Amino acid sequence: MPDPPEPVSAPAESAPALRRRTFIAATGVAAGGVVAGPSLLDAEQAAAAAVDSMQPAGGGTSSRVSLTVNGRRVTVTVDNRTSLLDLVREHLALPGTKKGCDAGACGACTVLVDGRRVNGCLTLAVRLDGAEVTTIEGLADGDDLHSLQEAFIEQDAFQCGFCTPGQIMSGVGCIREGHTGSPGEIREWMSGNICRCGCYVKIVRAVQQAAKVR
Repeated sequence: MPDPPEPVSAPAESAPALRRRTFIAATGVAAGGVVAGPSLLDAEQAAAAAVDSMQPAGGGTSSRVSLTVNGRRVTVTVDNRTSLLDLVREHLALPGTKKGCDAGACGACTVLVDGRRVNGCLTLAVRLDGAEVTTIEGLADGDDLHSLQEAFIEQDAFQCGFCTPGQIMSGVGCIREGHTGSPGEIREWMSGNICRCGCYVKIVRAVQQAAKVR
């Protein structure tokens, strides 16, 4: 007769599953050498500690921030993780600034902060208290378009138009910074703005035209 089958033991209780965000945080902490133990529980505890350490000194998950957007002073309460891009689009109803890659690689979200161009998706809103922000909606003077907006129209420097607000805002920054000495210089200093329609030649011409008007 065959031997009786071995008794099947109950499965051991599995370690608590990591949530997506804490797993990502745990991975980053582990890479930095903070997580010493091998268990998922240790990793999650370390991740939670890392997230807590990123909170503002006063605690809490939201903050009030006051800034000037397109000449208008606004004060809003936002989650501390809110980007400048989401602030202007979702909180201030200014959708002209586009959300493209949301990773700082395409330039569609370019705006000006205190006159300097930044990627809105990579800039935390809570760090801009007291700053002056200009989006594509605030570039014109009433019904009078900015010289670069006019140049984009005259040079036909867009097709689908999705990247155009970011291209124009970056172009304004490029002109203010004095990087318009040649087409090559303009291309280099505008290289962070991607046009999937391939209108680069006309975009460069538009920046050159606006720089001369200035």
